[in-house]
Amino acid sequence: MTRVHILPARASRAMPFTPLALVVAVAAFALAGCGQQASNGPPQMAPEVGVETIAPHPVVASTELSGRLSAIRVAEVRPQVEGIVRKRLFTEGSLVAAGSVLYQIDPASYQATYDQDAGSLAKAVATAAAAQTKATRYTELSKIQGVSKQDYDDAISALQEDQADVVADRAALKSAAINLGYTKVVAPIAGRIGKSSVTEGALVTAEQTTALATVQATDEMYLDVTRSSVDWLRLQKEFASGKLQQAGKDGAVVHLVMEDGTLYPQTGKVTLRCVFPNPDGVLLPGMFVRAGLEEGVNRQAITVPQLAVSRASDGSASVLTVDAANKVVQAPVTADTANGANWIVTSGLKAGDRVIVAGSQKAHAGALVKPVESPATADVAATPAAPGAPLAPSTTGS
Repeated sequence: MTRVHILPARASRAMPFTPLALVVAVAAFALAGCGQQASNGPPQMAPEVGVETIAPHPVVASTELSGRLSAIRVAEVRPQVEGIVRKRLFTEGSLVAAGSVLYQIDPASYQATYDQDAGSLAKAVATAAAAQTKATRYTELSKIQGVSKQDYDDAISALQEDQADVVADRAALKSAAINLGYTKVVAPIAGRIGKSSVTEGALVTAEQTTALATVQATDEMYLDVTRSSVDWLRLQKEFASGKLQQAGKDGAVVHLVMEDGTLYPQTGKVTLRCVFPNPDGVLLPGMFVRAGLEEGVNRQAITVPQLAVSRASDGSASVLTVDAANKVVQAPVTADTANGANWIVTSGLKAGDRVIVAGSQKAHAGALVKPVESPATADVAATPAAPGAPLAPSTTGS
């Protein structure tokens, strides 16, 4: 008899349904629903950016240089005669007028010489007068042969000698008067006088090498600045090509910045040196100042706000522009010269280009944006100050 063995059916291995599996299933369904809803939502709008449209305009090209002031006229006060200084008649550092007495040298010996020469002249004049009378009488007598020819000639010769003595004595008296006048040492020019090298009681001589004091005329001042020959050649080429026009009729205009940072109200002009009027005596010889040299006027300059220019690690500059399709384009530019809060761009931009000056953090190359005409300071004005941050100093005088 044949035996048939019946094997039991294989049990199926179904995964048990746990609470964790339920949570995973619900989450997957929710994510699928959100993705479907996002794909059907409204499209995102292009971000707004502030732009400025490039328009060439005149810009004064200027360079700031350091320099030192010096007086146009400088006169050293020196004695013309020897003697003892009796008085100093000025205050060191004050303004003196031309011809004002600065020192008084003891005049006693010079006064005595003057008086002696005056007496000699008076005597010579009297002698010449007597000789004139005698010569006149002998002239009349010689006509009737009342005197000999020899006596007449002697009288005429004596008259001429006495007249020569008068001339010599008059010259000696004039020389004595000059020396007596030199005992009053006067200012040769008007200006500001410096420190005195002598005091009362000092002996001075006409041959001494040390000046008693120095007077510097301060109505106009020189400003000596250093500029390389390469810069001058560049300026000449730009003037010749018409790129730059002279800022002044007589040369370049110079603005002076004082040591404390204030702007001097008078402008100067450059010939071979800078010359500044100084009617109020504010400028002093030896003062260090900064000079803003107006090299010329660029009639078609292109400028962009400094906030709009970004620089790479190698120093290259670029700006973000918006093209006709309102897409952001990164444009490399050459911007090496500052003009106030702007950079002067010499290459990379043209008239009509729209440069992003506000909202640049929301734009990148190739992105679609909504351009809105905006001033360059929009980013700064729209940014609120941090709590506790100090406010910017006011430019209004107190």
